[in-house]
Amino acid sequence: MDDRFFATGIEAPEGPIALPDGSMYVTEMSAATSCVTRLDPAGRASVVKKTGGRPNGLALDGDGMIWIAEALLRAVICIDPEGREVLRVEGDAEGRFLFPNDLAFGPDGHLYMTDTGLAAEDFISGQDFVPGFMDLPWDGKIYEIDPRAGRVVRRFDRGIRFTNGIAFDASHRLYANASLPGDVYRYEVFGPGEPRREPFGNVLQPDDRPGFKGPDGMAFGEDGRLYCTVYGQRNITVLDGDGRLAERLTLQGSDPTNIAFSLQAREILVTEVSVGAVERLAAPCRGLPLHYPKLGR
Repeated sequence: MDDRFFATGIEAPEGPIALPDGSMYVTEMSAATSCVTRLDPAGRASVVKKTGGRPNGLALDGDGMIWIAEALLRAVICIDPEGREVLRVEGDAEGRFLFPNDLAFGPDGHLYMTDTGLAAEDFISGQDFVPGFMDLPWDGKIYEIDPRAGRVVRRFDRGIRFTNGIAFDASHRLYANASLPGDVYRYEVFGPGEPRREPFGNVLQPDDRPGFKGPDGMAFGEDGRLYCTVYGQRNITVLDGDGRLAERLTLQGSDPTNIAFSLQAREILVTEVSVGAVERLAAPCRGLPLHYPKLGR
């Protein structure tokens, strides 16, 4: 296999989680697969769980349980490493989730989730956006979920135009992006009062490529910079601590969906839809350690 790829032959991959032994979890979003897949250190694939919907973002807790943002089933689903379902959360008092997208555990042990703000059938067909998608009534949200209780604690933003990637920085501030305008927002989740949306940066670069282009999954490096995959832009756009453009890391494929830092080396692992692969490239630092709360399940 080409050294630029960790694994190939994956159907619309997303949600990468790097594991200590050099393996990783990804999701496969295509209707033909719709599963959570484990890739061994050599990139060989085995199915952990076929959800039957459109599994998107993933998060791992300290007990090894896998949390899935299931976009088509409109639920957050927790499974054990053998693929057995443990828990399912489908919404709050206001109603069902619309399109669970990405997940991140916070330092408080709660699970934070982005919801794009429209049901899948309203804006997407396969991997393509429907005509006029920019003008649809997007109502993207951010949820906080208590994973022990299996319920939504609060929804602290809405009206976002396609909420997508999510990550915490070293100061425990939460970041989420809006794919259509290309913006990254910051929230003081643990401060007094309700978190408020604060503009942080923008990752889009001018070009004339038709179709959808916007930020997707993202992660922080130990260097304090935010590494954001930009679907349709063929790069990881890196923002410094003040939200300014630091650099753009060019990728092999045009449609990266998400990112994970290797736990073994200074290496970035990127899920990429247009070539159906996990691409890897050298990183200037290791990734900021994620939060893995022990939930006792």
